Amino acid sequence: MTKPFIHLHLHSEYSLVDSILRISDIISATKEQNMPAVAVTDLSNVFAVVKFYKAAVAAGIKPVLGSDVWLERPEQPGKPFRLVMLCQNERGYRNLTYLLSEAFRHGQHLGGHACISKQKLANHCDGLIALSAAGQGEIGNALLHGSDVQVDHLVDEYLEIFGDRFYLELMRTGRTGDEEHVSKALNLALRRSIPVVATNDVRFANKEDFEIHDIRVCIQDSRVLNDPRRPKLYSPHQYFRSTVEMAELFADIPEAVENAYHIATRCNCHLTLGKNFMPEFPVEKGQDVNKVLIDVSNAGLTKILHKIQGDVERETYQQRLDMELDVITGMGFPGYFLIVADFIRWAKDHDIPVGPGRGSGAGSLVAYCLGITELDPIEHGLLFERFLNPERVSMPDFDIDFCMDQRDRVIEYVTQHYGSDKVSQIITYGTMAARAVVRDVGRVMDLGFGFVDQLAKLIPAEPGMTLAKAIDSEKDLREKIEQDDDVRELINHARSLEGMARNAGKHAGGVVIAPTALTDFTALYCEQGATQMVTHLDMKDVEAVGLVKFDFLGLRTLTIIDNSLKTVNRFREKEAQPLMRLEDIDLSDEKTFKLIQDCKTTAVFQLESSGMKDVIKKLQPDSFNDMVAVVALYRPGPLGSGMVDTFIERKHGREKIIYPHPALEDILRPTYGVIVYQEQVMQIAQVLASFTLGAADMLRRAMGKKIPEEMAMQRESFRAGAENNGIDAKQADSIFDLMEEFAKYGFNKSHSAAYALVSFQTAWFKAHYPAMFLAATLSADMEKTDKVVMLIAECRDRGLTLLPPDVNSSGYSFQATTEDTIVYGLGAIKGVGQAAIDEITSARSAKGKFSDLYDFCRSLDLKKVNQRTMEILIEAGALDQMGAHRAELMANLANAMSLSGQESRNRTAGQDDLFGTSDELKLDVDWIDVIEDSEDERLKKEKKHLGLYLTGHPMNQYHKELGNFISCTLSEVESAEGKQVTIAGLIIGMRTRNTRRGRMAILTLDDQSAWLEIPIYSELYEANKQLLQEDRLVIISGKAGFDDYTGGTRVTAERIHDMDSARETFATDLRITLKKNTGDAVDGLKSILDPVTGGTTPVIIDYSNDTARASIHLPRQWCVHPSAQLLEDLNKLEAVSRAVCEYNAAAARIYYLDQQRRNDA
Repeated sequence: MTKPFIHLHLHSEYSLVDSILRISDIISATKEQNMPAVAVTDLSNVFAVVKFYKAAVAAGIKPVLGSDVWLERPEQPGKPFRLVMLCQNERGYRNLTYLLSEAFRHGQHLGGHACISKQKLANHCDGLIALSAAGQGEIGNALLHGSDVQVDHLVDEYLEIFGDRFYLELMRTGRTGDEEHVSKALNLALRRSIPVVATNDVRFANKEDFEIHDIRVCIQDSRVLNDPRRPKLYSPHQYFRSTVEMAELFADIPEAVENAYHIATRCNCHLTLGKNFMPEFPVEKGQDVNKVLIDVSNAGLTKILHKIQGDVERETYQQRLDMELDVITGMGFPGYFLIVADFIRWAKDHDIPVGPGRGSGAGSLVAYCLGITELDPIEHGLLFERFLNPERVSMPDFDIDFCMDQRDRVIEYVTQHYGSDKVSQIITYGTMAARAVVRDVGRVMDLGFGFVDQLAKLIPAEPGMTLAKAIDSEKDLREKIEQDDDVRELINHARSLEGMARNAGKHAGGVVIAPTALTDFTALYCEQGATQMVTHLDMKDVEAVGLVKFDFLGLRTLTIIDNSLKTVNRFREKEAQPLMRLEDIDLSDEKTFKLIQDCKTTAVFQLESSGMKDVIKKLQPDSFNDMVAVVALYRPGPLGSGMVDTFIERKHGREKIIYPHPALEDILRPTYGVIVYQEQVMQIAQVLASFTLGAADMLRRAMGKKIPEEMAMQRESFRAGAENNGIDAKQADSIFDLMEEFAKYGFNKSHSAAYALVSFQTAWFKAHYPAMFLAATLSADMEKTDKVVMLIAECRDRGLTLLPPDVNSSGYSFQATTEDTIVYGLGAIKGVGQAAIDEITSARSAKGKFSDLYDFCRSLDLKKVNQRTMEILIEAGALDQMGAHRAELMANLANAMSLSGQESRNRTAGQDDLFGTSDELKLDVDWIDVIEDSEDERLKKEKKHLGLYLTGHPMNQYHKELGNFISCTLSEVESAEGKQVTIAGLIIGMRTRNTRRGRMAILTLDDQSAWLEIPIYSELYEANKQLLQEDRLVIISGKAGFDDYTGGTRVTAERIHDMDSARETFATDLRITLKKNTGDAVDGLKSILDPVTGGTTPVIIDYSNDTARASIHLPRQWCVHPSAQLLEDLNKLEAVSRAVCEYNAAAARIYYLDQQRRNDA
């Protein structure tokens, strides 16, 4: 044959259900087969259309756009037909996107299929070529199962809709019904003069990929490979066949192969990429949007200047505003600014917290005048050109932070105000990440949950982790792959699927607003039952087709600030004090800077990490400018370059401040001569080389990209400009080199300033109203146990009282009840839902506090607060004030609920209960007395539901014993620098990472006095892995030394013990005291001691009677391993009065000194 075959029916990975073809695979296969074109017809979507189009065009391949759609089947909604539609032109593409959108919006039926109705298909078929989908299509199904009359009726319908753009599709993939369909379709084609076309319904690249494809299908269908009942809908022949193979396969119907080429020549759909389509801001008839922006901006400036205290150069502000307005209107962006200002104003009017700004947008005075940002860019030296450069045409991009809880309300407003047909959120695609794909493949291979779970946990849970990285870094994983055939097969399959698109989701904050219907640009998607539509195109592809993206970002810190402010104002209102506003916060407040300088910045936005605290400790910021610099400097580049150290040394006068040129002093004075910000690079070019700020921004970008040719041109321009200003070429080159070096690390000052403001606001609340602030922070992090633990420790450090959860005083969230007291929130108890908490607080509001368990049960709707919820509340300590301990409350709960339920039923029936009346129930029931749980048992249950120990600590029971062999508490480590120490703590956190020497761990220990991070290096980690588990008590011996990185004290671990091994190391003996006049205790002691002999701890037995006493030292062969279990068993013996390990302080001291000597040696 002369014409190459073209694949017109092909699914990519973005079909999400039945293909393992990545876009790169499709392009590679097409080039290898010398095919000039190829189609991607994903199942009921065009998710990949832009990615495919760009890749094909770049490879010199003609992209044929289309989709394999579901066609409505009214008589059997759960079994729709298929139809392949290809776009002839742009009109066809718009019709396809419209039809797919309508299918998701209105056509999702049983089975979750998004179906297109025949009527809508008939009305929107222009520019579309249709392939009948062989046996899966409506005509194919009629050929196989229907009558000739039915077939002819359907043919008439399709020909009326598509005319000469309709083809009967033929497949020979080895599946049941293929040949029967081909035979009957050929007869129909001859009888009705309908052209035929051959396809291969492609799902994978090569025949041997079928097994991987089968696994992919099973993953999607939640099946296992060996399930005899699973549908077998695919065959090994659905691979990317060559032209020769297709010609041989259809040698008896050559026109079917040739028609594939002819169809591809008819499809000439071109996507418009790289052209922006601005949304329109609605203005009244006759109004000009440019004038609206100018008028609103000038009105905003007037208000701003009125607020500024002291002398202000109005002309400076007006000139800056006029310049920005000229650029914005000249570039056609006034509608964009007005839209952003509109939804921010709406949010503020509806009490939804909005951030002060984010990114380079904070450098715009127009944005400040419109209320988009809250920072004066002139006061803070921020540059508009960093945001919008008239010499570099690019889209403005405001990233807006909203309160996390209410962001969706703003998106809903935008959708309603600007039109649901023009506004949509943006899709995201979940992919098969390393751990997840191992679990998926293991499940499909039916290898057993435990086996697969153990394997998956060997893959580090780190961002960006891949199977290749895991295999390279994890020795245990490599060994399992080498030694176990099942593991090797699983990992090989998983690597084939890793990274593929698995499901569609919604970008949390990305929103697009189009000037016309969104279906002119992209199809829209939603899950069955959902109403909020999202684009078929992801973030990058949305921008590629020219849609304007708005980022509605959720920042929980804004929620914290808002809740703190509201709580503060409730207190102020009670005390008849004026209410405060955020703008009232003094950015030079001494108390706030004292808190920051003391590094008490836990929970303070941007300043809470240990690394940041170390920088603050050295820097000692005392001005808002320092705060801006801290936010900019705390990044790997500046920290690693020594730039931060230079900044600190110069600030404190320990290093001389040097300016590269006297003319740069005004620019670099705020940062002590160090180039910290990108804006400073731009200003230097402006001052020394007379660059416009637009040209200077181009220079900044060029330095960031590091393209040699472009940098050479920029250097020449800088040198020439500097020489014109009287600066010699050598000095100009030296300054350019300096700018280039610092440009690697320079940060956006606009973003730093905006986030420094949020940081300072949170620090201010913590300094002045710690209970209100920490209650708000705890409420925002209720679902993150590790954060709650840290914040509770912070409450204690701040001297605040944290009351346990209590059904008589707690609400859903943590609440500050006084200036130094916080009540635990019921919402932080795991397993207690919002509905149950609402019922409890509602009943409490209606009747007052609950007096006892029966009163509590009687007051609630027990359908909303069921028995499991009650049990959780009891074990979490929320009913501790009911006059009984938790074990008794649990023992009496069922009876209380039963009687309360009976009373409720009687009340409903209008009857008196046998115990009283429905108005005032007097219950006279038997109270079940039970023994109180041990502290250990109580705390275990408490931690299960709270995620932490609140009313006690597991270490409490060991405090006395630990005192015999630890040298200091965790809070005392800092004062032990240079000494050998032995410390103890509960492991409350552990993270591992790979180093050149192997895997290491970083433990977070808690002993109630403090938390301390302890690095455990590879050899010690490997030797003690079994001990290093969360919630385990460990004793660590090592040397306390200065930490160069943090500037604090760290302990380098040398030995690790648990309590049992610590006893054996430090105990001088096990002393068993028998009760006086005890008879024969030998058998009992022998039965307990015998199994644990072979240790190093001697056993001493104290015996006494009325006439004598003796201490019997058992022979050496009776030395034992003094475990907790042994002590417990001995103390249970009837004859034993007490069994304890004894310690010699002097011996412990010798141990420490010995360790010290060995260390020094």
